[in-house]
Amino acid sequence: MKEQLLERFIRYAKIDTESDEKSSTTPSSTNQWDLLHLLKEELTTLGMEDITLDENGYLFATLPANTDKEIPVIGFLAHVDTSPDFSGKNVNPQRHDNYDGSDLVLNENTTLSVSRFPELQNYIGQTLITTDGTTLLGADDKAGIAEIMTAMAYFQEHPEVKHGKLRVAFTPDEEIGRGPHQFDVDAFGVDFAYTMDGGPLGELQYESFNAAGARVTFKGTNVHPGTAKGKMVNSILRAQEFQAAMPGLEIPELTDGREGFIHLMDIQGSVEKTVLDYIIRDFDKETYEARKKLFFDTVAQMQSDYGVESIELELEDQYFNMGEKIKPHMEIVDIISEAFNKLDISPIIEPIRGGTDGSQLSYMGIPTPNIFAGGENFHGRYEFVSAETMEKAAQVIIEAVKLYESRA
Repeated sequence: MKEQLLERFIRYAKIDTESDEKSSTTPSSTNQWDLLHLLKEELTTLGMEDITLDENGYLFATLPANTDKEIPVIGFLAHVDTSPDFSGKNVNPQRHDNYDGSDLVLNENTTLSVSRFPELQNYIGQTLITTDGTTLLGADDKAGIAEIMTAMAYFQEHPEVKHGKLRVAFTPDEEIGRGPHQFDVDAFGVDFAYTMDGGPLGELQYESFNAAGARVTFKGTNVHPGTAKGKMVNSILRAQEFQAAMPGLEIPELTDGREGFIHLMDIQGSVEKTVLDYIIRDFDKETYEARKKLFFDTVAQMQSDYGVESIELELEDQYFNMGEKIKPHMEIVDIISEAFNKLDISPIIEPIRGGTDGSQLSYMGIPTPNIFAGGENFHGRYEFVSAETMEKAAQVIIEAVKLYESRA
């Protein structure tokens, strides 16, 4: 199974599927179709049924039940796109067998060092796949795709293993928050689902952030600096004033666990116009609303000081804490925990400090917890994945499906 997984993963990783948050199409980038069409062909070769790829890039397929028992229809999902935070073009995965615990030289300028990334010590003796130091790897979430495909192949190769009806979905644009925006819940037709989109071995997540995106635009007036007194309005300085009103210690690099944050992601500015792009995250709904209120209140105060047209705010909710929809159905978390235990995996049940397609799908009527896929250091040149962890993830799918059948 391990070599099957690696072969699939490396093949998928080499396909550029970077999503584009500036695009209004779905998928947001045409190159996502390359992987979707490949996966459709592979699903056909595996003998899957009811294979559909719609005009928005949502690929669905069915593994029919091979038992007469009444078993809930279970879905497994992963996303095809990679993050636009770092290049996903010309990915060149590097294989490191029997990792010995030392630093990994990715290229002459880039080293994946144990001092900076001590989690490497957890993988001694395993097979690691890294980048060549010039791109991200795409384990988020091509590891999940490979795991789902490998699990489906296992069931096809072992018809003696009884199971209910299984559905798989490969989706676009998760990395830019649009994964389920065109998802046809009725067509998918499941009772619940799991995303294979987590990190290290043992992660099992059924809570996520409440999330919003905000854009604040400041307008200024440019005049020659030699004659600017009383005339120039520097929008960059207005933007600095706004940022100074944000909580300086509640930022991603200083928070963890259940702590939320306000993250300034991008600045584009000149004297005439400056734009600040933020994301707002918190697990607690009341604190989340308070963070959004801070934006509205700060904008209102600056509009009072400088004029209504001097500053504009666009703020939209992106997704909500999926725990609110999953907690009434905790049996779907409990059975995965049991599958973990059968495989000698210690469950790490903690909130995901991010979002998955499951964050939105849970509010669309499909409770969808998240299971580890094996990657570390997502969205950058230091990303890596363990082949052994990927194998465990595929085994979790298999074991959970067997448990559902045995309980029916």
